[in-house]
Amino acid sequence: MSNRQVRSNHLSLAVAVAGFAWSAAAPAQEADAAGQLQEVVVTAQRTSSAESKTPVSVAVVDGAALAAAGLERPSDIGARLPGIALGGAADGLRITIRGVSNADATDKGEGSSAFMLDGVYIARPHGQNLDFLDVERIEVLRGPQGTLYGRNTTAGVVNVISRAPTARFEGEAGAEMGKHGSRKLDAMLNVPVNEALALRAAVSASGRDSLLRNEQGTPHTLGLDRDNRSARLSARLALGSAKALLRFDRSVQRDNNDVIVPDTNFYRGIETGTPAPFDAGTSARLTNGFIAPNGVPEQGHSRRASTGLGLDLAWDLGPATLHYLGSRRRFDHDFLVNYYYRIMPGFALGVRQDFDGAYTQDSHELRLATKGSGPVSGQAGVYWFREEMEQLAVFRDLEPIGLPPYYVFPLNPAVSSSRAVFGQLTWRAVDHLRLTVGARRTEDRKSRYGATNLQGEAVFNPATDLTLPNAATLATSKTTWRLGAEFDLAPSTLLYATVSTGYKAGGFNDGCLAGTSALGVACPDMLAVPESTLVYRPETLTAHEVGLKSRFWHNRASLNLSAFRYAYDNLQLSGVAIMQGVPRFFTSNAGAASVKGLEIEAAFKPTTNGRLDATLALLDAHYLAYSPDGVHSWAGYQLDRAPRTVLTLGYEHGFILRDGRLSAGAFTRIGSDWTLGVPNQLLRYRIPGRSETELKLGYQPSNSPWSVLLRVKNLENKVEPVNIDSFGMTVPSEPRALALRVDYRF
Repeated sequence: MSNRQVRSNHLSLAVAVAGFAWSAAAPAQEADAAGQLQEVVVTAQRTSSAESKTPVSVAVVDGAALAAAGLERPSDIGARLPGIALGGAADGLRITIRGVSNADATDKGEGSSAFMLDGVYIARPHGQNLDFLDVERIEVLRGPQGTLYGRNTTAGVVNVISRAPTARFEGEAGAEMGKHGSRKLDAMLNVPVNEALALRAAVSASGRDSLLRNEQGTPHTLGLDRDNRSARLSARLALGSAKALLRFDRSVQRDNNDVIVPDTNFYRGIETGTPAPFDAGTSARLTNGFIAPNGVPEQGHSRRASTGLGLDLAWDLGPATLHYLGSRRRFDHDFLVNYYYRIMPGFALGVRQDFDGAYTQDSHELRLATKGSGPVSGQAGVYWFREEMEQLAVFRDLEPIGLPPYYVFPLNPAVSSSRAVFGQLTWRAVDHLRLTVGARRTEDRKSRYGATNLQGEAVFNPATDLTLPNAATLATSKTTWRLGAEFDLAPSTLLYATVSTGYKAGGFNDGCLAGTSALGVACPDMLAVPESTLVYRPETLTAHEVGLKSRFWHNRASLNLSAFRYAYDNLQLSGVAIMQGVPRFFTSNAGAASVKGLEIEAAFKPTTNGRLDATLALLDAHYLAYSPDGVHSWAGYQLDRAPRTVLTLGYEHGFILRDGRLSAGAFTRIGSDWTLGVPNQLLRYRIPGRSETELKLGYQPSNSPWSVLLRVKNLENKVEPVNIDSFGMTVPSEPRALALRVDYRF
């Protein structure tokens, strides 16, 4: 089938769905006894409100839907949400919302979307893609959220909200096994100690064999495997007019960081500068047959350990509530990975990297929010964040390009801090009209003390080895704002419009300015770089959006529409570039970009036991002005991970039997072509459009705590690149997976 035919079919399906006017409540909501759509309560505006009455583009997936669909970590949920792509790249979670993403997962990088766990910002991408554990719901806010959520939210926010202790004694346990040696055990116990105190504990253990096949001539196993352990302890305490929620969590992932295959598994003609996808079987896509000309790979490994302690405190002051949200988190990561490292067309090296990093972050927020139904409501607060990073990255096997045996990046430390003051007011101008104004002032400061070392041995020898300082400090600030209006067209129909701005902090690249020093080494004039090369500017955005949320047909159907237009300035793009004769990871400002689109979310209950969900995302996200090398223009090219059309359809139905309930469901996602760009190589990889389908079948006996579920994911068994880096290393998506799950609840 030609690309033109694929696009035509996608458009026909899109028009058909839009014409039916089915609506968009949360995909995982279930019917009540009357066959109506249940309302879901969200905290998208930092206060609890019904999703259908919240003037924000927010997609919600609840915990029950995650388990039923086998969505185990954040990288799994993107396919179910309009305008969103979440990919598990080798260097962590890659979040793209409405075509806006970020490729810099290093210590100096910042995300374009904020990832949060229970409202706490998680800074590093490789600490974000941990297994879900006892999740209540996930809220994904599309569009800039700079007023209430702060910096690094130019694209949006992903907030994973875990279940809190309740006043009910309850528990559950589940076991799962499936294809590729997948296995999982999880359990939860909730205990109300007394009227003032409730405790909750959740644990999970999961594993999976490697999805990749090794044809490198070694006995080593490869990546895309899993061996994870997670636990969380929560306590809810009521003290008069104050309520406190304390959470402690710990996750350890032991897997293999060799998750890549060469881009030649998917493309031909890379050496010509125009990669062309070709047909190949899934097994061939998932095979790493690269044999390095300069060495033998080692057994890869990875260990990620995440520990967090958080306190959420609410103190009822009568007309207002004082909220405190504080957290301390630590993330440790060490790995050995074997790279496919293409240095010129048609020729690649095998490169080994050893890595050891430690990351500690603290955050505190104090916020005062009004309550009641008066003509004016609002909230205001202060925020403080600090992250400190230490790491050592060692690259080996680069001698063929003139580097010594050890190419080393020591860092001790890199510090990122942020402080902000914010507020938002909503005025009920007349009975059905509300106006909102909000602003946030953010001040960021970064510092970095490290080096690029060219070493003959594993230990640095000052007499024979060369060190190139990496030292920089940077302070940036921005006031972001939001203006909004919302109007009740009818009791169950909301029309809203917003104008808002977003801001992502600036940063710096490897190198140093003359007169600075790092790790006791002064920056010599001959190695100094100009400030224009060392520093890149903040990324900013102005967004306009109008939306409609409606429920109709006696609350059996709903429809959410949102149309938006963004203007981006100084878009930050990253890749590897040669600086001072050695390869370094480099970020620059891309000039300007335009994003505009339309999103439709629909839900319909044709019967009490049936539910149909549909979403349609139409997107035009492209560069307005960008030259990767100062010569070639990418103006008009699509932004990465920005398909023009994505359609999802899902249907679930329950059948009441004499001795139980049988449930069946199907879900499919159909997406058009999208692109991955490697600016420093002037390469653009086209990812062909495709469909991906899931099926599930469940059964629960009458009046029984037991249930069983059978599901299959990626029925088509097709894989595609999730990410392609500057050297041609490609992370593939996952093939077909079949699993059987048994649950017990009391």
